[in-house]
Amino acid sequence: MRVLLIKTSSLGDVIHTLPALTDAARAIPGIQFDWVVEEGFAEIPAWHPAVAQVIPVAIRRWRKNLWQTLKSGEWGRFKRRLKEVDYDLVIDAQGLLKSAWLTRYARRRTPIAGLDKESAREPAASRFYNRTHPVAWGQHAVERVRQLFAQALDYPLPAGTGDYGVDRNRLLDETEAEPYLVFLHGTTWVTKHWPEVYWRELAQRMGERGWSVRLPWGNEAERQRAERLAEGLENASVLPRLSLAGMAKVLAGASACVAVDTGLGHLAAALDVPTLSLFGPTNPGLTGAYGRSQVHLASDWPSCAPCLQKTCTYQPTAEDKRQFDLRHEQPLCFTRLNPQRVATQLEALLLAPETLR
Repeated sequence: MRVLLIKTSSLGDVIHTLPALTDAARAIPGIQFDWVVEEGFAEIPAWHPAVAQVIPVAIRRWRKNLWQTLKSGEWGRFKRRLKEVDYDLVIDAQGLLKSAWLTRYARRRTPIAGLDKESAREPAASRFYNRTHPVAWGQHAVERVRQLFAQALDYPLPAGTGDYGVDRNRLLDETEAEPYLVFLHGTTWVTKHWPEVYWRELAQRMGERGWSVRLPWGNEAERQRAERLAEGLENASVLPRLSLAGMAKVLAGASACVAVDTGLGHLAAALDVPTLSLFGPTNPGLTGAYGRSQVHLASDWPSCAPCLQKTCTYQPTAEDKRQFDLRHEQPLCFTRLNPQRVATQLEALLLAPETLR
């Protein structure tokens, strides 16, 4: 059986789809997927053994210059590639208009499955499907995709935690001898950033326990932050800029990670790396790192956490101003996850039997 899968972005959403492929491969021997995904994430699907072809799409780039996209022939080549194979089924696992629109370019008689209008993030997307399936909200994104696949491909949903199907051992650098931790400090929303003074204190605490810390980055702002975090700390080092494959190799070799709510935290989970994830404004129950050895620390700041807001609107009280450094300890919801608490939890994670295996 050959299935065209459409799940274009983002990094976390792409990773959240992998366990559904594992379910399908176990239920339907020989099934293969061709996966349409944004070019920036095209390395990830190839790590799963059930993926036959990765078909990169560049919606983000194409939108910026539609005329050049048409003139260059990129759009035409993409459409032709979707028609090369006579698929048994198309699954839109994203539920957005932009992903649903892409289903139109498969061969005309190919059945198209997706979420029904009550289940899709953009209800109008369901109009593009001729097989719609209900999937309840209020559960983790991984479980929602697993349920969609089970219905679309007609197999019983497996019990238990999903399996990403990625072989961590294939990515390990056998020349790496020294154990190390990775601090995933970069994220998109300002409100999801753990304070820099906290990262530095955590690195110092772990250095006192003999741990080295590696700091990745993906853009100039993250590089500068990584350098500030590492400044003057002998046990902390800033990594060079890495591709996703290079980042996966670093994560695969780590003893553990500490992460904010970020796509790379989901990559660590997919590689079965013990990870301590820190949540202030967001809800780990719906989009937190999923898998074994994943620990979520969520703020219980009164009245507003999780606020799900990109901008903090909390007004500090007189007591807040007395108790906290308002210049360096922002957003204040993260003061509930101070470095001492995080270090204690990280040590417990490092000593857990599944971490020591």
